[in-house]
Amino acid sequence: MKDEIALKAWFRMLSNTALIEQELRTLFIQKFNVTLPQFDLMAALHHAGGREKMSALSQRMKVSNGNITGVVDRLERDGLVARESLAEDRRVKLISLTERGGETFSHMAQVHKNWISGVLEEMSEDDLDILHLQLFKMSKILKERAK
Repeated sequence: MKDEIALKAWFRMLSNTALIEQELRTLFIQKFNVTLPQFDLMAALHHAGGREKMSALSQRMKVSNGNITGVVDRLERDGLVARESLAEDRRVKLISLTERGGETFSHMAQVHKNWISGVLEEMSEDDLDILHLQLFKMSKILKERAK
């Protein structure tokens, strides 16, 4: 019985994640003309202090360097990030948020927070707290298994 419940829970998590991501993808394009991966890359840069090696971004976002390159190309074209080579190893690329990129990300992050709140507004604060605690517990278990 536990096997069935575990599988149902897994599929429900996947389904809910896909539904929320699809809504966010649409909202980011409509409101900011950026893709969800572009927002995610800017968030990763923000959390890294505004500057990070491209390879580290790739690892953090769990995508290939090729995927990161395409996302960076568009953000760089729009003036939101800058790319530079390390002096000691020109193959290593550092990506940083520009001043405009930092300001844009801060605004997008607040709007994103409001969108998520809106998506989950029909859940009570207690239900959200329980869900968060259970997902946190699950993360700890999964991280231990990965060691």
